[in-house]
Amino acid sequence: MLLPLVAAGLALCAALLWLRGRPAGPEGARGRVCVAVLGDLGRSPRMQYHALALARHGHGVTLLGFLMLIAASFTQIKVPPAVYAHLSILDVLYFELGTKPHSDILCNEKIHIVSISELKVLQVGPKIFQYITKVIAQAIQLFYTMLKIDRPSYILLQNPPGLPSIAVTWMICLVRRSKLIIDWHNYGYTIMSLIHGKNHPIVQIAKWYEKLFGRLSDYNFCVTNAMKEDLQMNCNIKAITLYDKPASFFKETPLELQHKLYMKLAKDYAPFKRGTDSIYPDVEKSAFTELDIRNGNVTQVKERPALLISSTSWTEDEDFSILLKALEDYEEYVNDGIKLPSLVCVITGKGPLKKHYNRLIDKMHFKHIQICTPWLEAEDYPVLLGSADLGVCLHKSSSGLDLPMKVVDMFGCCLPVCAVHFQCLHELVKHDENGLIFRDSNELAEQLKMLLLEFPTGESKLYLFRRNLRASKQLRWDESWEQTVLPVFRNN
Repeated sequence: MLLPLVAAGLALCAALLWLRGRPAGPEGARGRVCVAVLGDLGRSPRMQYHALALARHGHGVTLLGFLMLIAASFTQIKVPPAVYAHLSILDVLYFELGTKPHSDILCNEKIHIVSISELKVLQVGPKIFQYITKVIAQAIQLFYTMLKIDRPSYILLQNPPGLPSIAVTWMICLVRRSKLIIDWHNYGYTIMSLIHGKNHPIVQIAKWYEKLFGRLSDYNFCVTNAMKEDLQMNCNIKAITLYDKPASFFKETPLELQHKLYMKLAKDYAPFKRGTDSIYPDVEKSAFTELDIRNGNVTQVKERPALLISSTSWTEDEDFSILLKALEDYEEYVNDGIKLPSLVCVITGKGPLKKHYNRLIDKMHFKHIQICTPWLEAEDYPVLLGSADLGVCLHKSSSGLDLPMKVVDMFGCCLPVCAVHFQCLHELVKHDENGLIFRDSNELAEQLKMLLLEFPTGESKLYLFRRNLRASKQLRWDESWEQTVLPVFRNN
């Protein structure tokens, strides 16, 4: 019984290889690229940047991924008209605004969005059975969707998640005579190990699968030199390092735009509201800024709180108890008479552990610290980063080989960062130059005290870090992409 199955499998592989060797027919759109994510497109900025860069250089782009579908009415949808041509009626009816791709993606005529639905695990039988069922269903769905789209010359696939997307995409490339490019953001099996442990059978299978099918790609990119070396040493995969770089819209925010955002957020989040009603009717005031309506001048509020921001996917690789404990210590410093500003701590993002941490936050009672956990629209997030005083990053890579994109975006806004230590963080954060690296809550609390002690004067260490970031003349995504990725498409 087994022998016929093996023979059939070998025959299928031979047929696929023969098909790939044939010249591409006229149906293939010359230079078309499918940028694929087996995840939420709205929370995959690097792949969105790939799509925009490819479109800018004349490639037709199919952007494929989850749109995190939920019920919504037509009246709720604020999507540019051009995007309707790219979405089915079902997608339009169920488009979730909170995780929509950036407006530049939605308005670009060269980018065609194709949605795939996130499949929920069947709540029947053992966990292993549920997981296998989900993988098989995703594989069928992805294979069918990729067969329907216009034939691409290249498929640029994000990994993780790679199971089952790498194998499915490789098969599609064989059938449609396309080139497979994998962009390695991390390893999927190391993320799985955070939940199941390193020695769990599912984790070991995922590790074997990722190494085996990863070798079948035509080209590879990765996010750090450490990952490049690891791919070569442990997987025999040659990759090109493409560091995450901030997009052009990540920059310091002018006071006028800061005020508009604060007033917008004040409608839903108390920390942004003014403390008391202004005695001047011609002054519009937030917790941080005030607008003189008569002349349009915006100024910062005297003795305003410091704005601390952190962004997260609320997953196991970020321990937010570290930040919460550091904030408790900060509150004690203020109560002990140390001259520190009040804090507004904004933690943005969505994810499975958000409810857990919100429950912990609700039990904390501060006099000098306010915490809120909003989900920001794509256009508001860079504006808030460009308005903040300090960023905190708790991303601790599951593999130790990737870098937090949130820090990249913060640096694009010239925002100094305190980041938790892990293996290759030094490739991004230069300790005591553009930020600080900490190992535990006590060290973070001491850093917060040191950086905010002179707030908001220009003599503080915080100001020195910001000045260093301004002077660094950081390379932006578009420039980095043209130097690193564009030659791969031009030469092949």
